[in-house]
Amino acid sequence: MSDKVLIIEDEPTIARLVTYNLSLEGYETEVVGNGAEGLHNAIHEDYAIIFLDLMLPGMNGFEVLQKLRQNGIKTPVIILTARNAEEEVVQGLKLGADDYITKPFGVAELLARTSAVLRRSRNDGEAETPRGTSGDKVLALGDLQIYPDKYEVLLNGQWISLRPKEFEVLLYLAERPGIVITRDDLMNVVWGFDYIGGQRTVDVHVSSLRKKLELNQQTVQIESIRGVGYKLIVNRKASLSGK
Repeated sequence: MSDKVLIIEDEPTIARLVTYNLSLEGYETEVVGNGAEGLHNAIHEDYAIIFLDLMLPGMNGFEVLQKLRQNGIKTPVIILTARNAEEEVVQGLKLGADDYITKPFGVAELLARTSAVLRRSRNDGEAETPRGTSGDKVLALGDLQIYPDKYEVLLNGQWISLRPKEFEVLLYLAERPGIVITRDDLMNVVWGFDYIGGQRTVDVHVSSLRKKLELNQQTVQIESIRGVGYKLIVNRKASLSGK
């Protein structure tokens, strides 16, 4: 059965471009021209991926995306935004978008991003497993415990819910405490060499990670190295162990 795609876009030219080229690749497409209807369909039907324009009549794309995530809809979302609209991209990623495409865009970019997001989404889904047990592999940084095989994080005795990419960023940094990791390294390891998004994606995920974990400064902290990347700082009294 072909993957079903929802396209929430009010510009007929863009909608036709996306629909035509995805259809040629075997995707089943559905187009909606406003946010309210798109939100309704996304909540009540199953889609492999959603393309979401940000500047929609009535309910805009930001509102649609926020309500989708609030309703527990985890369907991958690629936002469609105007060129040179970095703040729109950042806000969209913070609200839970998986990737973005700037208008105008080419067919090759459209297909590449669609394929990459679907592949990452399916790999992430396979990684979801039950809570860790005493027999699981664990990486401990003071009060922070990371379960690599379970994609789970325990902080001060509480389970922290992280998106898969946030978890992978944290794990990569935690495995190399005190070492500066460049944005390029994180992009290549976490997103893969085929990912064609910008380094701003790394910054957004690190920012979200910091807020979710609310890392205790006395235990660990993610330090920004201006113009380079990030490193995880571990307090001397914090323990680093694996089993």
